[in-house]
Amino acid sequence: MTDEDTSTGAGPSEDRTILLIGSGPIQIGQAAEFDYSGAQACRALQEEGARVVLVNSNPATNMTDHETADRVYIEPITPEAIAEIIRTENPDGVIAGLGGQTGLNVTAELAEQGILAEHDVEIMGTPLDTIYATEDRDLFKQRMEAIGQPVPASTTISLDEGEEVQALTEDDLRDRVDAAVDEVGGLPVIARTTYTLGGSGSGVVHEREELYGRVRKGLRLSRNSEVLITESISGWVELEYEVMRDADNSCIIICNMENIDPMGIHTGESIVVTPSQVIPDEGHQEMRNAALEVIRDLGIQGGCNIQFAWRDDGTPGGEYRVVEVNPRVSRSSALASKATGYPIARVTAKVALGKRLHEIENEITGETTAAFEPAIDYVVTKIPRW
Repeated sequence: MTDEDTSTGAGPSEDRTILLIGSGPIQIGQAAEFDYSGAQACRALQEEGARVVLVNSNPATNMTDHETADRVYIEPITPEAIAEIIRTENPDGVIAGLGGQTGLNVTAELAEQGILAEHDVEIMGTPLDTIYATEDRDLFKQRMEAIGQPVPASTTISLDEGEEVQALTEDDLRDRVDAAVDEVGGLPVIARTTYTLGGSGSGVVHEREELYGRVRKGLRLSRNSEVLITESISGWVELEYEVMRDADNSCIIICNMENIDPMGIHTGESIVVTPSQVIPDEGHQEMRNAALEVIRDLGIQGGCNIQFAWRDDGTPGGEYRVVEVNPRVSRSSALASKATGYPIARVTAKVALGKRLHEIENEITGETTAAFEPAIDYVVTKIPRW
């Protein structure tokens, strides 16, 4: 195991060791933005007197610099490797939401294997039940419907216990897919694979033959062998709201972002502008209120990203759907931080330690706290670079 100890020898005032999980190798569609967030979080944790243990498999990042954390492990982001680090370092807590989907997945696996409980490691910030509620598409749909939030019609195709993808006959697969398509109102549909990186195996499908292949691939890629079939909202306006919440249920909207390309184009490939330009104020206020209601119901602690689809249906505010929630920092969080000057990863790390928003100083203003929403009287645009 490769590690680098950069401790100064002085004991931290809080006497806590926090394990921060990185996002692994930078791939197209994910991971680059988490280096920004991870490095910011390490500094925030050290400001609070915590000893920071960082694990990331990619040495070509700022977060793995020897000055970023007290101890750096350059190891695979796998349950086996991280379990060994936990046995060596004996951390008091782990923060999963700053390593993107990779961090969430491996933390969930460590919890399921009993490793976190065995070593008395607390999942800090957003609890495991919330991670499950956002990653399990069917459970997420149930939670949203329970609070009256509109979601796209959907159904889940999954494998029975002990059933293998390879053993699934073509006729059985087709029957399951056909029934799912009928349930959501016919083609086109969106096939979404749960617990995958960067939306792997997901997309809009217009033909049944393509959908059969997409579902089989999705069942193989998904950590829990599930593919969600959803009514297509392709062509709707895609919006994202960055939201922050602490353990006292204080919430703020950091900003909203509008994708210039419609639903159906991946956000990483779309031009994004903040604040939104085409949504009427009635619609914005509805989605703003919905975003606050969603993060409170899910119990997320720290920053999160809530994705909406919106269209003009002739009413003053238009019509929207809650598409998904990322209970973690994301690609959009890095953009929102830079656009507004609100350090989402820094605040998320301090919230995970138990601090409230009104207790966290805003370094930019030097006068206000993290409980104040940023004021944006300008327009910021993100354009993908190929």
